[in-house]
Amino acid sequence: MHRNFKFIVPTVLAGLLAACSGGDTGGGTSTGPSRLLATTGTATSWTSVKWGAGGYVTGIVYHPTNSSVMYARTDIGGIYRWNNSNGSWTPLNDSFSAAEQTYLGVESIGLDPTNDQKVYMVARKSVTEGNGRIYISNDRGNTWTHFDLPFPVGGNNSSRAIGERLKLDPTNPSTMFYASRTAGLWKSTDSGQTWTQTGLSSRVLSASEISALSQGDNAPVGVEQIMLDNSAVGGGGTTWIMYAAIAPDYVQKAGLTSTIYKSVNGGFSWTPVTVDPAVAGYYVPHMVRASDGTYYVVFNKNAGQSPSGPSYLYKFSNGTWTQLAASTQGSFNGVSVYGTGATARVVLAVTNTWCASCQTVQLSDAGGTPGTFHEISGGMTHWGGGWWGWVNDIEIDPGNRDHIMYTTGNGVWETWNASSATPSWDFPNNNLEMTGTVAAIAAPAGASYKFINSAGDIGTWVQTDLAATPTRGPTTDWSHGYGADMAWSDPNYIAIVGQINQTQAQMGYWSGDGGNSWSQFASNAPGATTANTFASSIAVTSRNNAIWAPGDVVPSYTTNNGASWVATNLPSMPSAGVGIHRAYRVVADRKNPAKVYAYDSGGAFWQPEKGKVYVSMDGGHTFALSQGSVSANMGPNFFSSSSMVVNPNAEGDVWVADGNAVYHSTNSGSTWTKVGNFATVSVNGVPQFMGASSIALGKAMAGASYSAAIYVVGTLNGVPGLYHSDDGGQSWARFNDDAHQFGGFGVVTADWTTYGRVYISAPGRGMLYTN
Repeated sequence: MHRNFKFIVPTVLAGLLAACSGGDTGGGTSTGPSRLLATTGTATSWTSVKWGAGGYVTGIVYHPTNSSVMYARTDIGGIYRWNNSNGSWTPLNDSFSAAEQTYLGVESIGLDPTNDQKVYMVARKSVTEGNGRIYISNDRGNTWTHFDLPFPVGGNNSSRAIGERLKLDPTNPSTMFYASRTAGLWKSTDSGQTWTQTGLSSRVLSASEISALSQGDNAPVGVEQIMLDNSAVGGGGTTWIMYAAIAPDYVQKAGLTSTIYKSVNGGFSWTPVTVDPAVAGYYVPHMVRASDGTYYVVFNKNAGQSPSGPSYLYKFSNGTWTQLAASTQGSFNGVSVYGTGATARVVLAVTNTWCASCQTVQLSDAGGTPGTFHEISGGMTHWGGGWWGWVNDIEIDPGNRDHIMYTTGNGVWETWNASSATPSWDFPNNNLEMTGTVAAIAAPAGASYKFINSAGDIGTWVQTDLAATPTRGPTTDWSHGYGADMAWSDPNYIAIVGQINQTQAQMGYWSGDGGNSWSQFASNAPGATTANTFASSIAVTSRNNAIWAPGDVVPSYTTNNGASWVATNLPSMPSAGVGIHRAYRVVADRKNPAKVYAYDSGGAFWQPEKGKVYVSMDGGHTFALSQGSVSANMGPNFFSSSSMVVNPNAEGDVWVADGNAVYHSTNSGSTWTKVGNFATVSVNGVPQFMGASSIALGKAMAGASYSAAIYVVGTLNGVPGLYHSDDGGQSWARFNDDAHQFGGFGVVTADWTTYGRVYISAPGRGMLYTN
């Protein structure tokens, strides 16, 4: 859902795209004829680790003439196409490079009614980042070309489930319209290559106006959508009659007089439509047109994903508005219609109700006549609300009136028997993965689980089966997972830290049986009670013994499962700057857990401090500064742009990725050697692609000279990607290919049972692993 956290990834400048594409190998530092090849091959096969959505699906779009073709759009993970043959979703933007990460925020989808192979995608995550793009595919999203747009786009901004903003003329699809957030209504007559403003308004919001409207979780809403009336238009003709819905923010800025306008000349000029006074000045998140020309329009007093009421559904026919339904408990957000007249099926998505028995989907089989709506979702055999309660878009299958789907902040729900008195619901989200991993750690060989995933919104879970949703977690509450660790020689003992989001309470849990059962720490480490940041970590030395490093404070250790905590002697954590949290990253030596390493990344790239490592010889109770790390001139960088790992096959073998480069110590941190030629790509002093942000070690290749395979998320020769070395870092090669870039990589951890298997997070794509 990604409501309360964002990936800390630098904004990518479009101009770097050409310079940062292609290339497979990075520079090496080794010499000699016996040098091992850096990798046995590029990983070309990737599979999603199963969770089941876990993020915000903002819209579903059926092809208007072929209902077997269906797409889903997401706020930060691109778009997906439904595959009827295997009942799963196909991600369509995995080839997007790190430079294109911002274009995984999809604001609208458009489909060509005359060609079911053609799909359009309008994308950019935020209007504050600049103008958007329109991506065009002639093969149902398998390949893309794009054109730059002359207006901003906000696929991850507030009110992102409005829609659809992009509409193609049904009888002349090379003509299309776009309802923009900040610059009025636009028209293209050449399939999206060039655009001009329509006569609705020429008002373009200034940067300061956009900024003022983008405070907190708000954003400009602008022109919300357009509906085209092609009832009297022949094939190939131009549709002249259309209606535009306009949000109050743009109505005020543009000096308009209504939230609904009509054009009878293809958008050249517009006249206001008088709406019922009860909904004057309301938002219009969705409206649909039945084939008989009747419009069903939702009006909300407030904007957003889960706005409060009041909310109304109206029918608009022959110039007359008729109120059909009202809600003060929650708000109507989506509407869909099947059929016409007095027997039309009308369904409403109800959001901001937040309880299992509350309204979620309302259905009428009487054309929406007042008093004929009844609930078909809330209180049934499932509940799509709860903390996943952003219930927004809803669609009746054009080919089957009993098949209804609706979107939430946690994926998609559907029923195939909507006419039943008690419809059954299922969760068709196979291969649609959108969780946001913050930290991950793979288990030692022989453990009862693969890895531990700590993520935003869903918390921390122990992954035992890559093809099944995990069940071993400390809490099912809406929570954030900050990090986890296990006792390497006793991996059934696990400790995790995080936050319960509803109360903002910080939490620590431990399990002694591999995650089957959990107990909460009796107390939190000092400072963890008020901390509220993903910049946190925990290290386990042995059963009952852990070191907890909350954000912005000195780490503490426990010897009794959190019954009590004692502060370490590590230096206090100075503020890294306004809004930037900082923490020590603590890791236990796997061969000798009496040794614990604490890494301070320096806070932020603009800080004068450098990254540094501290070493403990007494199980993380007291630490001494590694002067060698100071001499190595590490960092500084964000906590999220740096990492530290140890080689469990050799005592004192430690690796650090400081955001810019990779450093290696073989003597417990006494001295450090810079490894490889990783380097950050910056523009005007601001990092665009980090040189080395995440590092992992895994099972070594048979016959390798070093006892672990090394994987680094970083940039070599200006090419960001996942890199791999089998010879201790003497030589490197790119491990992913151009077809699997996922908009950049986040956290990486590597398997200790299978060589070449890595688990890696991607923005908006959950966790993936190599086969």
